[in-house]
Formats: sequence, structure tokens, C-alpha cells
Amino acid sequence: MESQSEFEVLFHDSISNIDMTPGSIVTATVIEIRDDYVVINAGLKSEGIIPKNQFLSVKGELEIELGDEVEVTLDMIEDGYGETIMSREKAKRTKIWDELEKIQDSQENIEGRVSGKVKGGFTVDLLNIKAFLPGSLVDVRPTKETDYIEGKVLEFKIIKMDKIRNNIVLSRKAVLMDQNSSPEEIAEKYTEGKTVTGFIKNLTDYGAFIDLGGIDGLLHITDISWKRINHPSELLRVGDEINVVVLKYDTEKNRVSLGMKQLLDDPWDKIPEKLELNAIYKGKVANIADYGVFVDLGDNIEGLVRTSELNWTNKNINPNKVVNLGDEIEVKVMEIDNDKRRVSLSHKQCLENPWSLFDDNNSKGDILTSQIKSITDFGIFVGLDGGIDGLIHITDITSEDKQEEAIRTYKKGDDVTSIILSIDSERERVSLGIKQLPSKDSQASDTE
Repeated sequence: MESQSEFEVLFHDSISNIDMTPGSIVTATVIEIRDDYVVINAGLKSEGIIPKNQFLSVKGELEIELGDEVEVTLDMIEDGYGETIMSREKAKRTKIWDELEKIQDSQENIEGRVSGKVKGGFTVDLLNIKAFLPGSLVDVRPTKETDYIEGKVLEFKIIKMDKIRNNIVLSRKAVLMDQNSSPEEIAEKYTEGKTVTGFIKNLTDYGAFIDLGGIDGLLHITDISWKRINHPSELLRVGDEINVVVLKYDTEKNRVSLGMKQLLDDPWDKIPEKLELNAIYKGKVANIADYGVFVDLGDNIEGLVRTSELNWTNKNINPNKVVNLGDEIEVKVMEIDNDKRRVSLSHKQCLENPWSLFDDNNSKGDILTSQIKSITDFGIFVGLDGGIDGLIHITDITSEDKQEEAIRTYKKGDDVTSIILSIDSERERVSLGIKQLPSKDSQASDTE
């Protein structure tokens, strides 16, 4: 009995320095690892048990070994007949809260990952604890475009903590406000030619707004790529982090103009070695507009085939009826304008010229029978071989004075016989006449 009394005295002495309050943190030793739980000894009357999953890493690997010392919280103290219930997760959480409280008191910045969007703002992971970032505290200026921060690791200030309600409120705006500098310091930071990094926060028809951290920059659509694009979304995505170069800083408007294509070599410098005037090249249709087709010639060099250079017989043809995006076509270099940085191309010059072909196969004085395609105030247009048109001018329909009456006797779709008066393949003109046709009497005498 006496030895047992001495043991009890020694035991009580050993635990007298341990905080036995439920929720308090104690240091314990791992004495057994079972399939579902871990047994630890914290020097109390009974051993403690903790679910094994509380000792697993993010990858699912066990983080402890037998004999390791770990910090745990006391959840429930048994009376000596059962086991002491403990928690490692709560111990971790308590330590993290203590650390966060110190950061809040010191007003230091803390990094966190924006993990999701919720009503009124975002959730942010801070040391495995969820915090709330109100939408109004994302940026210095109020903005509806805040989705770009999702998934980003950013700096925040803790502006409110409530451990009982498990509530932490953050502000990115406060961090950006701290970074606000004088106009002189900003001007120095964003000097022309300096490369900076930012997040794409918004895309518009005319460009992209880049969050540089405390100040926004505008990346105009013409400064995104050396190639022509219809919309920034073809190359950029909200939330992406990109490198840009400062083109200009407007001190009065506190606005930064940015460029992205300027970080790449200017493709125009390669023009002399890449293209030769009047040479024919293969290129890919990169863009189709009402006025023509942009063709990618490689190395970020594009040329324009105007509508009039797409087709020999229809100068105002819809480009979509000739080519599709991605088509590989042959083009001839017609002009290289260094001042306007423009390459003019022709597609029809790579095709057989129907006007030249008609000239080769026909001569002045030949008699043709053709279908009327259209009738105008000044004459009749007829269809000729190769899809080209010939014109019978109103003055060449009849020798009589009543030419207006004579032209009204013809109808679209009718066949008409005429004689070739002239062929000008360079000007793409074929002139025809009806009144110049030889009379039946002369034709009869010729046959005799």
C-alpha cells in the first residue's frame, strides 16, 4: 500500500505541470500505430487514441513513426477506466490560429491561395484554414471583374478574426494601398521599356486590362501580337499571368500603356530575306474580312489579299465564297510598303487569267452568240468563255437614232449574236457590236 501511495504521489507530480483543460495542447509520444488509429502517451492516467487519417499528408502518406513526439489537444479526459480522446487536427488548428493572430496584430502580409468563389467574394486558403475575401476588398478601385484572381497565390492582410465562429476576413485592397507610392515613385517603377508582370483582369474589344498590383495597365489589341487579331480572347485568358513591357506612363491620368508583342522580335525585320516582290508563295488563310483575306506567310508575317485580287471575274466577291479559314492558298507579292508596314498580295494572279485566255482564242471580227447577263442604261453585258463579260455599248446596238427603244427589245437570258470589236486583256475589256454585224446580203455574197 505504501509503495502504491508513493507511485500516486510521483504520478500526480508528473502531471501537475500538464494543462488538463479540454482543448489544451500537450506533447505526446507515438507508442503504437494500428490500422485505423494511433495510440499515444501524453503521461496521463490513460493512453490516448487519435484517428490515423489525422497523421496523413496531402498525398495520403503517414507522417509519423513509432517514438515520434507530436502536439495534440485533449478532447476528453477519462477517469482511468477508459481512454483519453485526443486530436492532432485541433492542435494544428490551434497553433495556426495563434500564428494568424500574431500576423494580424503585427499587420504583416500573409500569402494565401484564392481557392473558390462564393456569394459576395472568395474563399482563400491560409495555412489549411479557410478565410473569406469580400469582393469589395479585392482591388483598390471597385470593379465587377474579379474572377481573374481565382486560383492565384496573393498577399493579404487579416482585418478580422473570430475563433469561436471560425471566421477570418481578408483584404487585398489593404495590401495594394500600402504599396501606393508617390507619382514620382510610380513613374520610376513604370519607366518606358521596363518589363513587368501582371494578371489579366478583364478583356474588351479594344484590349486587355492588366492588374500590376496597385495599378492597372492597358494592353491595347494592336500591341498584343504582331499578327492581326479580331479580339484579345484569341490569345489571352482572364486570370493568366503574363509578362508585358511598359510603353508609356501617363502621370496625369495615372495610366500605364503596355505591350506584349514588343517582347518578341519584329517580324518586319525579316521581310527582306523572307519575301520577294512578284514572287509566289504558299500561305494559310488566317483571317477573313469584308474587304479581303489575311494570309499567314510564316514567321509572324501576314499579307492582305484585297477582294479585288481574289477573283478575275468578280471584283466584289464575298471572300467566304472563295476561301475558308485555315485554307492553304498561293499568293503573289504585289507590294511591300515599308512605311505602312503592309504586304499586298494577289490570289488571282496565281490563277489562269480568263481575259488573256479569251484573247488567245478569239480575234477582232469573230462573231459570237452569247447569253445576256444584264442590261443597263449604257449597254448590254453578255457572258463569254471563261466566265468573263463582254459589253455591247448602246451606240453599237443599232445605227438608228432610237437607241433607247432598241435596247428595250432585249431581255436578260436571251441569246444575242454580236461581233468582236476589240479585246483589251490588260484592262479586262471586250467590246462587242450588233450594228457592225455584216448584212445578210454581204454574208450571202461571201458564200458565193
